[in-house]
Amino acid sequence: MLMIRLQRTGRKHEPTFRVVLTDSKNGPKSGKYLENLGWYDTRIKNKVEQMDTEKMKYWISKGAKLSVTLHNYLVTQKVITAKKINALPKKSPIKKVEEAKAEVKPAAAAPAAEAAPAPVA
Repeated sequence: MLMIRLQRTGRKHEPTFRVVLTDSKNGPKSGKYLENLGWYDTRIKNKVEQMDTEKMKYWISKGAKLSVTLHNYLVTQKVITAKKINALPKKSPIKKVEEAKAEVKPAAAAPAAEAAPAPVA
């Protein structure tokens, strides 16, 4: 499956990203891509004009999927009309300390300690 995603380039602590069309099986750090669709610099705001949005729309119409980050960015810049996707996983409810202690059964551990033979000196 084809995917449009960000590929990190740039130096340490100075991230810039290429917007690339690649196979979804290629890792984001592999450097392999089929087509370069533009670039994005996180330190400079409002740089949509550096991306070829017409080619992105063309590849999306052919079945290419967007990464979550790029999808949300294009929705923010009003290049595509859609709802944003939550990129973070859902959090599980936090257990209270008393509930966690109640789950551990201390009575079951005590008989096992008594059954152990005492070492002979």
